[in-house]
Amino acid sequence: MLCCGKGTNRSELGKKQQTWRVFSLRELHAATNNFNYDNKLGEGGFGSVYWGQLWDGSQIAVKRLKVWSNKAEMEFAVEVEILARVRHKNLLSLRGYCAEGQERLIVYDYMPNLSLLSHLHGQHSAECHLNWDRRMSIAIGSAEGIAYLHHQSTPHIIHRDIKASNVLLDLDFQARVADFGFAKLIPEGATHVTTRVKGTLGYLAPEYAMLGKANESCDVYSFGILLLELASGKKPIEKHAAVKRSITDWALPLVCESKYDELADPKLNGKYVNEELKRLVLVALICTQVRPEKRPTMPEVVELLKGISKEKLSELENDELFKAPHAADYNDGTSIAEDSTDFISEERDSKQELKEENEL
Repeated sequence: MLCCGKGTNRSELGKKQQTWRVFSLRELHAATNNFNYDNKLGEGGFGSVYWGQLWDGSQIAVKRLKVWSNKAEMEFAVEVEILARVRHKNLLSLRGYCAEGQERLIVYDYMPNLSLLSHLHGQHSAECHLNWDRRMSIAIGSAEGIAYLHHQSTPHIIHRDIKASNVLLDLDFQARVADFGFAKLIPEGATHVTTRVKGTLGYLAPEYAMLGKANESCDVYSFGILLLELASGKKPIEKHAAVKRSITDWALPLVCESKYDELADPKLNGKYVNEELKRLVLVALICTQVRPEKRPTMPEVVELLKGISKEKLSELENDELFKAPHAADYNDGTSIAEDSTDFISEERDSKQELKEENEL
């Protein structure tokens, strides 16, 4: 049985982190009231996520894979292995997993405030829980979590699917980066890995979308899109008069004209810190440059978001990118798919898989 990835010694993982365990299927049936529909938190192409409560009263979220397949088995193995490796306050914690028969389930800590997506565009968007302080905290916290993956975990990890639905919020609206099913381990000394493309249009770095070259800078690009989304309340790609426009194409001209107030989410009602909004948007656009070598690293992103160095902030503000917009400098990879789908399948040459993935 493949449970934690090929070549991985489960006892070694257990010695490294004693914070997760193996659950029985019976235990998870009891916790979720037999995976009752009323307990369902969400559903996607991978399967469903259910709320549950263990015998000790602790609340959990259980991801139940929809259909057993070699592909699903691999994603399950990758996510369990990576979650077992990492431990950071801004990464979703693994509580354990279950692999019985053809059932594959992953157990996490339950996040009572659901996802960032639900507050920006979903069921909680009208409730306006995301004030400016919370948005800045989410930006910095998620940046610190990704920086940990890139530079402190061994081996380094690229997430490959940074987006609003994969940033969960705990009781205090602290960010937890989640969903490591697409993640890749970067071997020591490697500059990138070449892989089939997987992720969500609007968040994909151009070099990854076109060539399948994935490294840390791809996550930086996706995070820049997320920052713009967090500041403006807009989606990564929006349709205007039957024409799709990316959030970067909308934001850059406004920044070049110093119209930062037009970038702020209207739901904030003008209640934000001007310098912080400016800083967040500038960092976002630096992160989403087409040329990956021009993007900052995630530790640099954290430092810029925190406003630690006034000198670096001044350099950022005076970057040539913000002198005049150049169309050639901005292409978020959306041109590779002009249809209605916003999801890229790993098997890009398989129409059936693409159809299945679009359920996400």
